[in-house]
Amino acid sequence: MLLRLAGACALICLMLSSTLVNAQAITVTDALGRSISLKAPAKRVILTQARHVQVLALLHPDPVSILAGWSDEFRTSFSNEYQSYLERFPAIADIPVVGRHTADTFSVEQALALQPDLVVLTASFAGIGKGQDPEQSLIIRQFKAAGIPVMVIDFFVQPMENTIPSLRALGQALGQEQRTEAFIELYQSHMDNVAKRLANVPADQKPSVFVHAHAGSTDCCNSPGTGTFSEMIEYAGGHNIGSDVLKTVTGRLSFEYINSRNPSIYVATGTGSGKRTRSGLVIGTGATEDDARHSLERIIDANRLGALPAVRNGNTHGIWHAFNDSPLHVIFIEALASWIHPELFSDISARETLDEINERFLTVPLEGTYMVNLNK
Repeated sequence: MLLRLAGACALICLMLSSTLVNAQAITVTDALGRSISLKAPAKRVILTQARHVQVLALLHPDPVSILAGWSDEFRTSFSNEYQSYLERFPAIADIPVVGRHTADTFSVEQALALQPDLVVLTASFAGIGKGQDPEQSLIIRQFKAAGIPVMVIDFFVQPMENTIPSLRALGQALGQEQRTEAFIELYQSHMDNVAKRLANVPADQKPSVFVHAHAGSTDCCNSPGTGTFSEMIEYAGGHNIGSDVLKTVTGRLSFEYINSRNPSIYVATGTGSGKRTRSGLVIGTGATEDDARHSLERIIDANRLGALPAVRNGNTHGIWHAFNDSPLHVIFIEALASWIHPELFSDISARETLDEINERFLTVPLEGTYMVNLNK
């Protein structure tokens, strides 16, 4: 009798244990519509592009603790932001590097040796073209063969379509659904507000905009073409002059072309590298407003852009480039909308939106100057 009772108890415990494991299992849908299964919330994540640590910082209270490996780009290309993370989370210095931010430098073998439970990448990193079957990607097949879930996210190529699905998938995979849904609610409300205010603006009344990408750090003049910033410019009620001639995500516009289009709004972008090189836009973490404004003046002079209507009429601005590959593009869009249609957005402040996101979500707040006007 006692043996039968003990056996029954053991069976019940086994069933309860199995139920608990199954309850922790997670199935999510990524930006490509792929179904991904995890045995439990991810605790060992590999970021193939380390810039996305700031996306994790929106969704997780300790993003560094869940990183098993990453590329070196956050430390090198976003060194100011990296220092902020290093001060808050010293362990970030010990995260193994598995490549740069490009697929040709990424080591699948090194990544597998770190025993990740989730790999996060983009379609372009995985070599997946538009309309192509994701399972044709070599890197996805390699991880799949090893039993490692791979999630595809996108805040860059089609940001308007893929931001919310990417956020939701990440939040679910990390076991941070409540925090993620709260951020999605904020993001969606701000995006809807912009769209509502611009709903009655005719297509032929969208002013021409020149976004000077990585201004000053390259020869004149890099510009968005399709997707990314171009989608954001259109969403904010403007027309990207680069989209008329560039059929790639980014490209270069000639000085003559820019002048012939007479853009009404000029926006320079940078990541803060100008503070080191004295050539690019000094903006972002640790930058002062005077630093940013003086560097913007220097860029305009160096590239002979002072004759543009946007400069003559005072509609000239600088903004942090890293808003682009992130759901923080909502800040970029609000700033753009206020510069393109000031009469419709006089009561909207992109800076206040950043302040709210800093306070409510970002584990490591963005502290510095992230947007600036040429004229005070």
